[in-house]
Amino acid sequence: MSDLGLVGIALAGTLVGAILALVPGLHVFNVAGVVILLGTRAALPLNGEATALALIGLVVGWTVVNVIPAVFLFAPDDASAFIVTPATKFLMRGQGMQAALLIGAGSVGALVVLALLSPILDELLRPLRAILQPHMGWILVAISGFLILSEWPRGEANARTPLRRLLLAWGYLGAGLLTFLLSGMLGFVLLYRSPIPQEASFTNLLPAFVGLFAVPGLLQMLLFGVRPPRQKIERFDVAPYTLVRGTLTGVAGGLFGGFLPVISGGIGALLAGHATAQWDERLFLISQGASKVAYYAGSLLLLFVPGLTLTRGGMAWMLSSLYVPYGWRIYWLAVASVALGGIVAFGALYLLLHGAVRMSSRTNTRLVAAVALSLAVCVTLAFTGLTGVPVMAVAGCIGLIPILVGGRRMDCLGILLVPMTLNFIGAGPAVAQWLGLM
Repeated sequence: MSDLGLVGIALAGTLVGAILALVPGLHVFNVAGVVILLGTRAALPLNGEATALALIGLVVGWTVVNVIPAVFLFAPDDASAFIVTPATKFLMRGQGMQAALLIGAGSVGALVVLALLSPILDELLRPLRAILQPHMGWILVAISGFLILSEWPRGEANARTPLRRLLLAWGYLGAGLLTFLLSGMLGFVLLYRSPIPQEASFTNLLPAFVGLFAVPGLLQMLLFGVRPPRQKIERFDVAPYTLVRGTLTGVAGGLFGGFLPVISGGIGALLAGHATAQWDERLFLISQGASKVAYYAGSLLLLFVPGLTLTRGGMAWMLSSLYVPYGWRIYWLAVASVALGGIVAFGALYLLLHGAVRMSSRTNTRLVAAVALSLAVCVTLAFTGLTGVPVMAVAGCIGLIPILVGGRRMDCLGILLVPMTLNFIGAGPAVAQWLGLM
């Protein structure tokens, strides 16, 4: 197949990813798992190169456009859970479109930065990997500790007694710690004794992610939701300095998450935001959009770097089981697909946002939530069968803790951090045995 044809396949994958991004609870990794499964059975009319570029397009389209359910339905994925509260503030001010455009602009900015960095990625990352690889265990321990310690007490300042203020503060902090530990225990169960059938192992985390991140927000809308105010059709309006700063901060966090195992783009953006003292809401949303794309697209692009071939992230692991890129030609095709796919994806986002804005002011919020929740359950059933529904229900109960208490949904990422960090330091099997999982 010609190079132009391969890029065309990548752009077609971008459009497919943009459409799939509108389905709440459907993660791009699950769709990719089906594609890889069909590829290993020779059931796809695509060779390894074409499949790889189609997956790149799929990732780019999905990561740019899935901001729509995150903003308008409060149904984020694991890497964008952190944007829900600031984006909801925009939505309730009638500026949901502006919030989505800010996140989308950060996403496209990240793709531009990735394309500009592409000639020197090998020189940047090869020595960095040599330095960090022996210290990965304690780095993950430090990140987990920071995630817990960065919680901030939100007790009532006007409580009558110091004891009352202490209890109110620790009610919030305790809820965050409980969410982190419970999600971590669920991660141990799924890692060591998963109830998901072996033939659906590539979707092992799907019901947990749907329960942790999509179901709680949709339940909140279904039970207590009110129709948001009429949304404005707005132009994208942000200062160039804010756009550049937010993009660079997000790219730093996203690549940090993509380069290190287990760390998601949301956690990377949180760390980068603290390091650069972010405080502006617009800056925050731009950086989160940039971090998410740098995490998903950047970690996959690392697999294509000649001489590095770094396998990071679920998409790269799945693709490497079918095809391992080799040489500069496929690398530059991947870079071109990322850059051009970003343009197509942002155009799709802009068009789809107009429809989302019009629907948000004309439809019943609770009806939309009920339909979206039904879709999330159907996605879980389709990919994992009946055994995935109890996992989703348990994860949903854990995910409700931050919503009911007002905590950070980022704590739900304990499902990855707790078991993988303990495995890196060699304590995972002992903890799994103590929990009766071995």
